[in-house]
Order: sequence, then C-alpha cells, then structure tokens
Amino acid sequence: MYDDIKYWYLRDHKLFWTLSRSQIKQLCIIVGFKKAVKGDVIELANSEAPRIFLLKKGAIKVVTLTEDGQEQIKDIIRQGDLFGELELNNSEATHDMAIALTNEVSLCSFLLSDFENLLLSHPDLALSYTKFVGLRMRRLRNNYTNLISKDAKSRLLLFFKEWAEKDGVVRDGRCYIENYLTHADIAQIVCTTRQTVTQLLNELEAAGLVYYSRKEIILEI
Repeated sequence: MYDDIKYWYLRDHKLFWTLSRSQIKQLCIIVGFKKAVKGDVIELANSEAPRIFLLKKGAIKVVTLTEDGQEQIKDIIRQGDLFGELELNNSEATHDMAIALTNEVSLCSFLLSDFENLLLSHPDLALSYTKFVGLRMRRLRNNYTNLISKDAKSRLLLFFKEWAEKDGVVRDGRCYIENYLTHADIAQIVCTTRQTVTQLLNELEAAGLVYYSRKEIILEI
C-alpha cells in the first residue's frame, strides 16, 4: 500500500518528471514515508543520517530553538516544497525541527547519501534539483531584501500575496486562504512584533482589504 502511495507522490512532483515509471518504482524502495497531524514534531537534525524531505500535503513550519528555549521560525514549507539538507552538506550540526501546521501532513524523505547517489545516476534529475534549490535561494534573497527595504505593512501584504498565490482559492472576487498561522507566527515571518501585526490587521480589515480569523484569511482582489 505504502509503495503505491510513494509512487504517486513521487510521480506527481515536478522534480521527478524526467524519470521513467520503472525508475520511480525503484525510488520507492529507498524513500521514506510519514504522516503527521497538527502540532506533531518532525525531527530534522540528525548528523548520522541527514535527510532531504518532500512535503506532499499540508503545511509545516521549520523552527530553530534559541538559547532560551524559544522557537524561532526559519521558514514555512508548503505542498510541493523540498526542505532539509538541500545544500547536500551536513558538516554543520543544526537544531532545526519541523512542526505540522495543518490537520493532515504527508511527506516523503531520502537519506542524503541515497539522494546524492540518485543525482549522480540521473543528470537530468540533478539539473531539475539545481533549479529547485536556485528558486528557493532566490526566494530567501528576496525575503532579505524586503526585510531591509520595506516597512512592516508592506512586508505583511507581500507575505499575504505570496501565501495566496501558493494556497489561495479565488471565489467571487475574493481570495480565500486556510489559516494555520497565529499572529505570533506571522510576526516572526515578517520580522515585527505580534502587537504590530494585530494593529496592521485591524487597519487592513477597516480598509476592507484583509479579513483575518483563526480559520481563514480573505483577501480582496
């Protein structure tokens, strides 16, 4: 059963479109499969067996623990994203972990050593992987640029726009997003305080631009 699930998960992902049916079936032997529910912790840091993950369904947040034990959000991972040891380099130990944000989370994973061998065996796949990592690095650079060049309100609106493009459903002139983030989560992502996020959301709602609730976010388009 799980081999069938793995096969369809891998076949449907753009990264593996260059592989044949038989090649993907071979991957099912080495790929791991895991399900999680909201609040579950998915350990990422394992220096003895580092892994690369592929999120098939749901959303998670990647966090690192500060010295005082607080969670600091590093990234929000959504359906189709890759995460983990993407730079194929496990020389530096990390304290990252992933936390499921949605009620249903499904992901596949490869041991880093297996994935490296896979890329060596399939040059077309290696090229696709390079493009995926390049796009992720570009997104991180853009986030940094926005952080130093835009005010909190602009960063918040840009974050909602990107979220809507990834997860939103357009209906009757509005974009609906399933909300799995708290004010505190959003504050960390856009690098401001929870109080500022609350104030900005109130302003945007008063202007008829954004409607925020625990279950969904509605954007006027």
